Order: sequence, then structure tokens, then C-alpha cells
Amino acid sequence: MNRSICHHLLSQCKTLRELQKIHAQAVAQGLHPHRQSVSCKIFRCYADFGRAADARKLFDEIPRPDLVSFTSLMSLHIQLERHREAVSLFSLAVSDGHRPDGFAVVGALSASGGAGDQQVGRAVHGLIFRLGLDSEVVVGNALVDMYSRCGKFESAVLVFDRMFLKDEITWGSMLHGYIKCAGLDLALSFFDQMPVKSVVAWTALITSHVQGRLPVRALELFARMILESHRPTHVTIVGVLSACADIGALDLGRIIHGYGSKCNASSNIIVSNALMDMYAKSGSIEMALSVFQEVQSKDAFTWTTMISCFTVQGDGRKALELFWDMLRSGVVPNSVTFVSVLSACSHAGLIEEGRELFGTMRETYSIDPQIEHYGCMIDLLGRGGLLEEAEALIVDMNVEPDIVIWRSLLSACLVHRNDRLAEIAGKEIMKREPGDDGVYVLLWNMYASSNKWREAREIRQQMLTRKIFKKPGCSWIEVDGVVHEFLVEDKTHDARREIYETLEYMNRQFRMDLRSFSWEQNGSSIFVDGEIII
Repeated sequence: MNRSICHHLLSQCKTLRELQKIHAQAVAQGLHPHRQSVSCKIFRCYADFGRAADARKLFDEIPRPDLVSFTSLMSLHIQLERHREAVSLFSLAVSDGHRPDGFAVVGALSASGGAGDQQVGRAVHGLIFRLGLDSEVVVGNALVDMYSRCGKFESAVLVFDRMFLKDEITWGSMLHGYIKCAGLDLALSFFDQMPVKSVVAWTALITSHVQGRLPVRALELFARMILESHRPTHVTIVGVLSACADIGALDLGRIIHGYGSKCNASSNIIVSNALMDMYAKSGSIEMALSVFQEVQSKDAFTWTTMISCFTVQGDGRKALELFWDMLRSGVVPNSVTFVSVLSACSHAGLIEEGRELFGTMRETYSIDPQIEHYGCMIDLLGRGGLLEEAEALIVDMNVEPDIVIWRSLLSACLVHRNDRLAEIAGKEIMKREPGDDGVYVLLWNMYASSNKWREAREIRQQMLTRKIFKKPGCSWIEVDGVVHEFLVEDKTHDARREIYETLEYMNRQFRMDLRSFSWEQNGSSIFVDGEIII
């Protein structure tokens, strides 16, 4: 086998097995590592197959790797999120005398952004000017993305404004920068100015609103997207289903389910998981189970989603039964599965089962408990009144307890009247989030119910001093497929006049009905008009 034949075979190589055979023949014929071009080609094939260890070994055997080989290995490290190693490779290529091209600097910028290292990114930016690569659109796009990912939004805007040519990716990169650094309101304003709105851009904006706890606006954006004749991807469908799940919009969820079926998106396993979650959170566990049963190849995430559905519905025993079915089917549970099943045990008060499952995580499945698992266990023990055991578990945790764990312990202490532990938990929460209004209210209620008025006044004084006020509640309701959002004392709704008139009428009727009741208490029972209600 000569060099030209080897190059031809490598260009036709389709599988890793074929590559390994060609590699062995090249070594036997003395073409590797003695022929530079052959060695570089074999290395790049290993990189294309994602074989990082093999590729790096071959790379180190090449006497003087070419720029394409450096760029290939950089790309492989970026795919594996080894951004620092990719940056080091770029520096090595430059120090070896290679003149970087557009592909190499784009890789270096991507690695700098992934590592969040703006100093390296700026250095690469300077090199781009010296090399005269700043006029290339793909390089400008990479600069916008790098500065945005490093949190240097002003620099990203400056690069964007100076770009003479802008393509769809340019606008998309800038939109991501607005979402990450400038907030959703400015991102939406920028989106409205975009000359061409791709499906990727629509999806990014919708998903960011869902993640930003603005589900109603996410659904409004989806409606706009459909009206403007854009066909959503399965990622878009997952986003809007999550928005429906957040507000319990069952009717809208069903419409989107039907739309997804027409687009063949419902066959995607990620969409199926999102559908199950939406139906469960909207109160339709039967539909969630129907979607689950239609999935042909159920993986760990599908089982976990259905277990979570029963957990959301408060049916812990059914969730636990499904977990055993999962094990019998041969699917191995992952860390997220244990979060779901431990949460189910907590909601159902299955203390012994929860303890046993928590123990099997490390012993049977070699899964080290994380903060979420400990949180479930603290909640389980707290609900069961085992506060001392919960405190001991917090002390023995292999991770630092977060505010969720302390808040869970505080709630349990208030229910089971353990003032000592409640004070400890409350102080830990204040230390971590001094502006959290909820903990002050809970502690004030605890002190007031225990007639500790001096301590209650101190809590009230702390709130006044720190200018902490209880945040208004928020709720959603779906009527005829339209989602309405309400805040406490809301004056912005279009039908506010009719709403408050109806509330006033209901209050008047309630007061009239209340005066007609005859209340009577006998022992532990309360009678209203002669009927026991408690």
C-alpha cells in the first residue's frame, strides 16, 4: 500500500473498524508515523469519529502537525467541553509558526467563550486584526458569541455594529447575547428588529421566556410564530409544552399536542416526555399514562418522567410501583430517577421505603447522593416529624446544605413545633438570602403562635430596616383557551371592572349567608346549622 492508496482508503472510510485496519496497514508499510501527510490524515479520521484518546496519541506522534490537524483536535476538545485544552492547542499552533486561518480563530474564540476567558478572547481578537480576518462574517459571528458568553455585552454590541455583512447566524448570536446579558425585554425588542426571524431564533426566545418564568409571554410568542407561518421544531414544542405545564393550561396543551402530531414531533422521545409532564401538571394523569404507553423504546428519562408525573399527582405508591417496573424491565435508574422516586416517598410519607432507596443509590448503583437527593430525604424526614434525624443527616452530608434544604427543615419545624431547630434553619436562610421575604414571615408566624412577641417584633424590625416586603402572589387561570394572569390587587386586566364587581357581590352574599349560620362548638367538633363540619 503506497501513500496515494492510503489517502484514498482513508477518504472512503465509513466505520471505526475500517479506520483501525487502515491504520494497522499504514504502520506495517512504514507510512505512519514516517509520512507526515498520512499521519495527519489518520489522526483527523480518529478525531472525526470522536476518539479523543486515540486522536491525541497520534497527534503527539506527528513530528510537526499541520494547521488542519491542530484545528481538528481543537474542535474535538470543544465538542467534549475541554475548552482550556483547546485554547492551549491554539497557542501551541501559533508558537509552532502556523498562521491561523478563519477556522482556527473561530475554534479559539469558541473555546475562549466556553471557558469564559475574555482575556484569551481579546488576545485572539487582536490577532484577528493583525491577520486581516476581521472582515469574514463567520469570524465576526464567533466574536459576538465569545463576548456574549464572557458577559462582555458592550463589546459584543460593538463588534455587531461594526460588521459590514451580517447573516442569519450573526443576528442569532446577537439575540443570544441579549437574552444572556441584557434581559428578556431588550431581547424581545431586538428580536422585533431582526430582518429575518429563523425558527432557531423563535425557539431561543420562547425557551428563554419559559426558563425566565414568563410562560404566558412564551405562549404569546408561539402564537405569533405560527401566525407568521414558521414551522416549530421539536425543541420549540418542548418549550411551549413546558409553559403549558407551568400554568396548568390543559386545553392549550392538547392543541399543541395535536399540532405536534401533525408535524410528526410527537414521535420524538423528548416531546413525549414533555407531553407526559404537561398532562400530569395539568391534572390529566390518564393522558400522561397514555402517552407513556405509546412510547416504544422507553429509556431512563421516559420512566423517570412518568414516575415524576405520579409524584406530582401525590400518588407516591403508584410512583414507587412504576420504579419497580422500571427495574424489572432492565432499565438502570439514574441520578434524576432517584430524585423523583425519593420525592414520591416524601409526598406519600413512605419513610422506610425512602431510607432503603437512599441507601441503594451508592451501594447498588454507585450513585453518590447530591444536594437534590439530600433535599428529598430532609423533606421526607421532616414531614414524618423525625427532625433530629433530619438534623443529623444535614451534619453528615458530603455537600454544603443549600437554602432549599434549610427552608424544608424550617417548614417541618413550624409544623411540628420545634422552635430550636426552626431558629437555626431561619438564621441559615437569612445568611444565604437576606432578602428572602418568606423566611421572615414564617419566623414571625412561629414566634407569634408561641406568644414570643419580643422575638416577633425583632423580626418585624429587621424587615423594616432591610426594606423587605412580602412579594405579591401571582396566579393563572385558563378560560376558553386564553390564559389570564393575576397579581394581588391587580388593576391591569381588561375585565378588571367586572371582576371586582363580581367579587364585591360574592363578598356581600357571603356576609349575608354567614349571618344566617348558627355556630356551635362541642368538644373537638364544630357544628354549622346542626351539621358537623370538623
